[in-house]
Amino acid sequence: MPFENLSSVLSDALVARGYEALTPVQTQVTESEAKGRDLLVSAQTGSGKTVAFGLAMADELIEDGRLPFATSPLALIVAPTRELALQVSRELGWLYAKAGARIATCVGGMDASKERRALGQGVQIVVGTPGRLRDHLERGALDLSALRVAILDEADEMLDMGFRDDLEEILDGTPETRRTLLFSATLPKPIVQLAKRYQRDALRISTVGEDRGHGDIAYQAVTVAPADIEGAVVNLLRLHDAETAMLFCATRDNVRRLHASLVERGFSAVALSGEHSQNERNQALQALRDRRAKVCVATDVAARGIDLPTLSLVIHVEIPRDAEALQHRSGRTGRAGKKGTAVIIVPYPRRRRVDGMLRGARINAEWMDAPTAADVRQRDQERLMEKLLTPVEHEPEDIELAQRLMAERTPEDIAASLVQAHRALMPPPEDLLDNGSRGRDGAGRPERGERFERPDRGSADRREGFEDAVWFRLNIGRHQNADPRWILPLLCRRGHVSKNEIGAIRIGPKETMFNIPRAIADRFAEAVTRTANQDGEDDSGVSITPAPDGPTYPPRRDKSPRDKGPRDGAPRSTLGRAPGGDRSFSDRAGPRGPRGPGGPGGNDRYKPKPYGQRSPRRSK
Repeated sequence: MPFENLSSVLSDALVARGYEALTPVQTQVTESEAKGRDLLVSAQTGSGKTVAFGLAMADELIEDGRLPFATSPLALIVAPTRELALQVSRELGWLYAKAGARIATCVGGMDASKERRALGQGVQIVVGTPGRLRDHLERGALDLSALRVAILDEADEMLDMGFRDDLEEILDGTPETRRTLLFSATLPKPIVQLAKRYQRDALRISTVGEDRGHGDIAYQAVTVAPADIEGAVVNLLRLHDAETAMLFCATRDNVRRLHASLVERGFSAVALSGEHSQNERNQALQALRDRRAKVCVATDVAARGIDLPTLSLVIHVEIPRDAEALQHRSGRTGRAGKKGTAVIIVPYPRRRRVDGMLRGARINAEWMDAPTAADVRQRDQERLMEKLLTPVEHEPEDIELAQRLMAERTPEDIAASLVQAHRALMPPPEDLLDNGSRGRDGAGRPERGERFERPDRGSADRREGFEDAVWFRLNIGRHQNADPRWILPLLCRRGHVSKNEIGAIRIGPKETMFNIPRAIADRFAEAVTRTANQDGEDDSGVSITPAPDGPTYPPRRDKSPRDKGPRDGAPRSTLGRAPGGDRSFSDRAGPRGPRGPGGPGGNDRYKPKPYGQRSPRRSK
């Protein structure tokens, strides 16, 4: 027998399914020391947990090779979402098919009356979501008096989703003699407390690696300007060209917006969120399985429990709320021994937070810049060459058509037309505002001495409409890769203004100051408030606040001979200038330490050294 510790009906089912060996978690739950005991199992998503608890509960259910007739359930499996419950039901269906198991699925969004009829006809196994199971229990349709095994799948996620009361009511309605199995990707303190209350002498099993979040997933952290997030998503999809990719957003609105944008660009994409009905979700998942769609945009809850064999790329469009959410999202790929890639899109202001999250999850991610349009085109060329140079057997009619083409056109024309036709099938890559690749150090910050080119538009004070302006402050500076190339679009989007209505921009080490004409300042401030969250920030962590006193030090006036203008006296460049013409201040505006009133540190004892008394830069 290939699987000696298992009953013959389960062993035959595994062999018919193509199993050659059990995964680590499946092996541990079927060992002799785990039989008959309560289990507290910590294993990553995609490690075969569903089959694992199907095997673990077999001793309590199978009698003489079959499940006995039962008027009330013998086993109960609780899952956090509809998709995961349906997936569990399908897995147990083939595993217990030869044992004659009758399985009922009770989930929200389905016909509750049909579920009650199924429960009344007698089933041995019930799979459901907490809310629907509690509803059936309170209505008397679900009888748990004969229950032998209770299983909580993804228990940590159910507690995070607020199902503690539902779980406690369900478990309180089961016999004390039941066996309780808790399966979870992580074991936070609330899970341990729940286990102590409802388990007896539980055996703790963990197959989670100590050095990384998931052994079959390659993690990448891509730094981008906040205004480049959507363009970075497009380029990542084009660069990887995954058979199936899943994109995670934080809210339904963002899922709807990103899905519409990708479809408009030509991607075959579907969406999953709480606003979609069960029928719409089923259709979306079927489109992914049938390869009619390649991209799925989803929220965390909607994508819970989804298992797509061809899913090889996960993109965290919005940063997960914590390390556990990061692992759960990423666990949609790299399943059952297959390799996968998880990419976290990190706006510059959020880098420190993501760094801490990765350390907490023991994940070694590769930090890199977002792929540019040139990178995507280069990869397209490589893929096209590989595809066209692969040996194939040609049909006679194909050779005949090729000969006709050769008689009409030159080989160069035919090859160019083929390349053009191939490129037309794919959405074009995006040109990013800030590709982040020039002059960056290892931490993604500008190297010392780097400045940015902007057209000379004259002093902000001399521009019409900026004689009377109001200053505002951004909580980002050069340490967060602040750059007018992406700050301008951010201000226009947050404040509902045009770039011509933004005056001077002065970028400091940790903050950025800019001014707005007083005539539109109130409207700008109101729009900024509406586009911020409860913490006063946008999704990328950027906050905009009034700065009545304005900058406490002047814009930089570099006297270095190297930066003198050409012979006609015009300035050679306006490196670091804001749209209004004022230069960004730099670290050389004074020694490191407290600034004047209102500046970083708020110490009025320090007075910057006059620019004229500084030593000029050494000329080359």
